Amino acid sequence: MLYEIVKDFPNELFESKAETFISLYQPTHRHGPENQQDPIRFKNLIREVSQSLDMKYAKKQIESLLKPFEALAADKEFWQHTADGMAVFATESKCIVYLLERPVEELAIVADSFHIKPLIRIFQSADRYHLLGINRNNFTLYEGNRYGFEKVKIDSELPQTAEEILGKEYTESHVTAGGRGAGGSVVFHGAGSKKDEIDKDIERYFRSVDRLVLENYSRPMGLPLILVSLDEYHTPFHNLSHNPFLQKEGIKADYEAFSIDELRESAWAKIEPVYIAKTKALIDEFENARAQDQGSDDIVQVAKAAAENRVNRVLIESDRIIPGKINAETGALTEEAPENPVVDDILDDLAELVFKNKGEVVMLPKERMPNDRGVAATYRY
Repeated sequence: MLYEIVKDFPNELFESKAETFISLYQPTHRHGPENQQDPIRFKNLIREVSQSLDMKYAKKQIESLLKPFEALAADKEFWQHTADGMAVFATESKCIVYLLERPVEELAIVADSFHIKPLIRIFQSADRYHLLGINRNNFTLYEGNRYGFEKVKIDSELPQTAEEILGKEYTESHVTAGGRGAGGSVVFHGAGSKKDEIDKDIERYFRSVDRLVLENYSRPMGLPLILVSLDEYHTPFHNLSHNPFLQKEGIKADYEAFSIDELRESAWAKIEPVYIAKTKALIDEFENARAQDQGSDDIVQVAKAAAENRVNRVLIESDRIIPGKINAETGALTEEAPENPVVDDILDDLAELVFKNKGEVVMLPKERMPNDRGVAATYRY
């Protein structure tokens, strides 16, 4: 395979020391007839890449670099299963593809580094969250942001249903209490002492799910967790939960009764105030740091600090582009004409430099930025 579809970010390809870095972004469509135009638009972007490469490389080299792109353009199966956007990154030796849960602006860049600013925006934690849908038989975990979400694939070795977690004791007591309904699901009649047994089993099941989500997802990723379940389960789950990321306000309904779009809209209504509070805290921290000469919104100063590995966090205006590049060794800026097809973006270089130095990069829309200069950084020292 000339290209690989990946989900991990950052990918090891971003650490490669290549001569040529090709970055391509394109909005795509999940369904027809709109998706029939996607391969055509992709070929147009390939043409732009080819024109940029033509300024530096011989014909045979260009053909070699474009092989993965041509293969992708011809893959009919791929174009039938796209998402809302895609990003393609390639060097002389490898090509990777991201299927994105949100549309992106068309962009084709050949430069001396990858253009990753849109990708950071999609994968950053500022507006991401987990949603836990649970009932007394099973659960589903989702991960999303303001643009959409998808199911989290739970490790197959982890027990996921009440029967798997509670084992034979659950099966015997619940079948006795209720019997089997359509599709093998347990039907509860909940009378007398059997109801008490069922309530205890539900509590044990909820504790197990709470622990599984905390240890495997919430603690490693630090994302807010929204509970969606019937009203009767919210108080019991909150009372037993040890997850500090569980939000007080959840969604009180059967999660299996929602469509994906309805779940996304309901979840974002709950998480948006959290996101706004989080971004306000970041801006307040920047303002305090700048007042103590521990931060700046001057791109020249911030670039120099980034090259010296002094930037702890940088806020970057997500849709702004400053044509040019940063010298990674000195932090010096070189501004270029926007029409130059082989020039990248100074803000993207800055994001990449801070990202590689283990600093935090937060992409914010223009209206959330603390200034109109496109950048705001706090320093480590």
